[in-house]
Amino acid sequence: MQKKRRVRFIGTSLLLAFALALLISRPSSADSRWGANYFPNVELTTQDGKTVHFYDDLIKGKIVAIDLIYTTCQYSCPLETARLAQVQKILGDRVGKDIFFYSITIDPANDTPAALKAYAKKFHAGPGWTFLTGKKEDIDFLSKKLGLYSDPAATLDGHTPHLLLGNEPMGQWMRNSALDNPRFLSQMIGDFLDSFRNMKPTQEKANTESASLNLDPGQYLFAKKCGACHTVGQGDKIGPDLMGVTDTRNRDWLMRKIQNPEQLLAEKDPITMALAEKYGHVTMPNLRVADEDANHLIGYLVSQTSALNRQASAAKNAATKAAGGGSRDARPNR
Repeated sequence: MQKKRRVRFIGTSLLLAFALALLISRPSSADSRWGANYFPNVELTTQDGKTVHFYDDLIKGKIVAIDLIYTTCQYSCPLETARLAQVQKILGDRVGKDIFFYSITIDPANDTPAALKAYAKKFHAGPGWTFLTGKKEDIDFLSKKLGLYSDPAATLDGHTPHLLLGNEPMGQWMRNSALDNPRFLSQMIGDFLDSFRNMKPTQEKANTESASLNLDPGQYLFAKKCGACHTVGQGDKIGPDLMGVTDTRNRDWLMRKIQNPEQLLAEKDPITMALAEKYGHVTMPNLRVADEDANHLIGYLVSQTSALNRQASAAKNAATKAAGGGSRDARPNR
């Protein structure tokens, strides 16, 4: 077990080192490799119907995070967008001031500004996060120049969930997985890209997945695959709070919901339809969870619910005892 942990830690460290090596530290200018002569200044349309130009209006002089999505995606896009919503929450009001998020649809024929606006609302996208559409040929050309294009036939999604991070004035650009640890992504955006001269590489360890090595498998999987949309005992997010779900849903249904949620939706499963109606028809993605991992996730939900119930019971007992002791102390001596 220790050996496996060391291997995972080394692997994460190597990936981080490789990612940092992709940073381009030379300051850019309009005629540099990473200036206006490189980035297409194509016209795009925001979710509010405003026409903008990619270089002049969106990235020039800014720190940005750019990904590709489409609103009918049933696999990675919902998790990708939920992850970025977590990153936005961590970065707080910096997003929209000195950091800007852009999600560009790869299905402009269907993703109108109104569709993108509704999609952004489902995922609680805040100020500073713009959803964009445009001409198909312009978006394809732009995605290739940004290094975000992938063969639509190569994956079930029709694209690979990458996130491009950039500091245009400093000429720093880096591609990362859009499904990565949200705290790690916020660290990269908020610190590493904020100032090349003031990077803090010693802080990276706390926010990479290596920080999760001591978690049990179910807890690790929940944080990685489910935590963007769900909590256990902390209230609803994009999806429902899952505390007690193993008491109210049978195991076969839970396995299907975890492994093949799109099938339940296609079958118009009553529970699935009711949840879709309640939570804004956000599509739960198929994350291709193996049987063993699904069992780990269910086990985590069982143990976490049990632990929270014990805590609540202990707190209630303590409060009852305190109230009883208080009333005795308040009685006058005779």
